[in-house]
Amino acid sequence: MAVSTDEATTREAIEGLYRAFEQKSVVLLRKVVTPDWEYIPEPAGAAPGPDQMVQIFANIATALPDMKITILDVLIHGDRVGVRAEITGTQTGTLLGIAASSKHISFAIHSFHQMRGNLIAKTWHLEDWLSVFRQLGQLPPTLEHS
Repeated sequence: MAVSTDEATTREAIEGLYRAFEQKSVVLLRKVVTPDWEYIPEPAGAAPGPDQMVQIFANIATALPDMKITILDVLIHGDRVGVRAEITGTQTGTLLGIAASSKHISFAIHSFHQMRGNLIAKTWHLEDWLSVFRQLGQLPPTLEHS
């Protein structure tokens, strides 16, 4: 089955988004998302747009410098895209308040994206943090006494 030009362009943008996250590159992110891109749930106090990821990418670069993202499924339906992927990496810096462990972690992510033309306008994301906490053997300090 031939892939339509629109579908190929959408897939290229989606792959670019995950490459930007893997490389922790806001420059790459700006090429595939709209200037008013929404990342839902958004970081605390964030304004829409790719620059909201500057601090998050810095945190990831410290916590999981060797992070890899493997896209397992991409489902395209009109202007909506579903992605199932896996993140792997070695926790060599603080992650969500958990001190560096040097442990290799692997966890699932699921995202839905809404396209506007050739760019991603919205991303709804869900990460399996419980799996991460189990692999690291502890909860973040902010959750331990809740």
